[in-house]
Amino acid sequence: MEYTELKVWKETRLLVNTIYKMTKLFPKDETYGLTNQMRRCAISIPSNIAEGCGRKTPKDSIHFFHISRGSLYELETQLYLALDQEYCTEKSHQEILDQIISCKKLLNGFINYYETLKNK
Repeated sequence: MEYTELKVWKETRLLVNTIYKMTKLFPKDETYGLTNQMRRCAISIPSNIAEGCGRKTPKDSIHFFHISRGSLYELETQLYLALDQEYCTEKSHQEILDQIISCKKLLNGFINYYETLKNK
């Protein structure tokens, strides 16, 4: 299966789009701060899934999937920082947090699948 057909990759792409829409509403003085950081972090999530899928061994693949998972946790923290700065509402924060949690579950399942391949 091609990585572009994977639910985990599709859902993390949707998360990137959500983050871009959200950060468009941030103050202009955050352009090179939290806005840039959140966007770069979000982009790295599906990008590392794709890179992991392109690796030759499950061990190599898992390494990139772990980087992707780390970026999800980083993005989650940045989302809380955006809330602390009142750059988003409680409602939008919770909606995006739910999206992040869903992506974490999908990615953890994907990593677990690759772990079974590694052990064969």
